[in-house]
Amino acid sequence: MPGKEEWRAALENKLPPESEIVARNSAITAQYASWYLEKPDLFKWAGMAAFASRQVGFALVLFDLMHAPSLKQLSNEPPSSGFLAFMESVIGSPVYILSLMHTFAAERMFLSDFDAVRNGNNSIYRDIAWAHAAYLHEGIAGVEDNCGEPDEEYMLRGFRSIDEGAKLLAFDSGSKEARELIRDGNILLLRHEQINTLQPVFDAVSSAGKVMVSFGSELDFSCGNPEFLCRKASFAGFAGYFETLSGKRSITSTSDRWEWIQQEVLPAWEQTDLSCREGSVVHRFFTSMAAGEGDLLRTAAMSVSKLYSSAGLA
Repeated sequence: MPGKEEWRAALENKLPPESEIVARNSAITAQYASWYLEKPDLFKWAGMAAFASRQVGFALVLFDLMHAPSLKQLSNEPPSSGFLAFMESVIGSPVYILSLMHTFAAERMFLSDFDAVRNGNNSIYRDIAWAHAAYLHEGIAGVEDNCGEPDEEYMLRGFRSIDEGAKLLAFDSGSKEARELIRDGNILLLRHEQINTLQPVFDAVSSAGKVMVSFGSELDFSCGNPEFLCRKASFAGFAGYFETLSGKRSITSTSDRWEWIQQEVLPAWEQTDLSCREGSVVHRFFTSMAAGEGDLLRTAAMSVSKLYSSAGLA
């Protein structure tokens, strides 16, 4: 029976290397979507994670483009006109040097924050994905035999609850108790993700980055269907734009984030989950994610990356 690290290694081998930021994120999203499609009655966390990873992908596209050599080259060219050029001509190079220092510091700060987002996407996959693979192949024993002490409070309890619900469903497909056990189990997995895995990542984000990440935290469960527009959850919209901008409320705060998840994210997700039937808009959307069919923005980013490589710029 494979151990946790063997499961992790097997899943890691399915992914592109970490240097291929956008492609790796798409592969992680695809794996989550595949697990949900395989066990839609059980793997609710995986379904939510597919949408969350997809949303992270949009930020990672920007992160990837910020590393583009042509953009860096442009950003390193001194301005030839405008206020800075005028001031430089009046009082000399110190103003321009200070400007470069500010630009460099800002770029490094936001690149560091984007890197934290990337690390979060990878960390969640590494921390929780193995348990889904183990459960699929070995049942609850595969999870129980490999969970360490940090996993017991939320993840192990979560899978035990899911497994108990699965056994009830096997005898009664309409069992309300089974559905509640499965829901509770998946929420425990979500708690594990948010508290044990993601919070240390958010703690490393800069103050300005926390505001940026808070405004960028939006989950869209509409699957591109205009009739499902109510199935969107925006942290800034929920917490208040002024409160978010001022830093009074932040997605990086465990309590603020969990309040948003409970009151807005879970209800939106559960509507989409209930709509997932063979041939439905939601099912087709999951099938597309599982097939790794990227959004136009991601496709463009990967095309640009390949162009740089072929031109010898990367």
